[in-house]
Amino acid sequence: MDYGLQDRVAIVTGGTRGLGRVISERLAEAGCKVVACARSEPEDLPAGVEFVALDIRKPDQVEAMVADVVERHGRLDIIVNNAGGSPNSDAATASPRFAEAIATLNMLAPYYLARAAHPHLKASGHGAVVNIASVSGIRPSPGTAIYGAAKAGLLNLTKSLAQEWGKDAIRVNAIIVGLAETETAEATYGGKEAQAKIAASLPLGRMAHGNDVARAILYLVSEASDYVSGAWLNVDGGGERPLFLDIVKGG
Repeated sequence: MDYGLQDRVAIVTGGTRGLGRVISERLAEAGCKVVACARSEPEDLPAGVEFVALDIRKPDQVEAMVADVVERHGRLDIIVNNAGGSPNSDAATASPRFAEAIATLNMLAPYYLARAAHPHLKASGHGAVVNIASVSGIRPSPGTAIYGAAKAGLLNLTKSLAQEWGKDAIRVNAIIVGLAETETAEATYGGKEAQAKIAASLPLGRMAHGNDVARAILYLVSEASDYVSGAWLNVDGGGERPLFLDIVKGG
């Protein structure tokens, strides 16, 4: 499928592993020049994907990276704020330092990158920002409360930037990713048996795959979504089943 993205330049944070790697690969296949950034260099990268090492929580590093990408490629059209996450932590005992780090990674870092990219996205004439959010941002997130709050903030930031930057021909959207199969799925959901039960509980009978998210991004950065901005697109297979339904059925 031709998404009309030939020779556009994209930055994907956390673009070397998990969902981010698939996103980087699909954008490259669609004709984009892709720069994937992360703190650690991977052993290999998909064809057509470059790597830049940085800590996206550091605004000075982010600004330097954006300037370098534009200098080398002459433009910047697409930002995918994919990097994020959080280990499990009880809110009552988590340290302020931990909370600050999680909030910065999941909410402020996407802002830092979008802000640094803004003049170049404006110059593009069809700039697009896609923020990767989570179901944790729209429902309670016990065990990862700061992460959930940060993702909720990222969703609000998406709508606010869409309002502010629409005049600059920059569209800003978010994808709310549901329960997903990645290389860290076992640490998040448990073993294969537990994952199978979780998958069976979802309306479409499986957890999200990288391609599910990547295809949604291709839509949101292409001309097919030219009038879509400030949107929250759920990629969650229909959503999690409310617990009370099973309690009522069991009773």
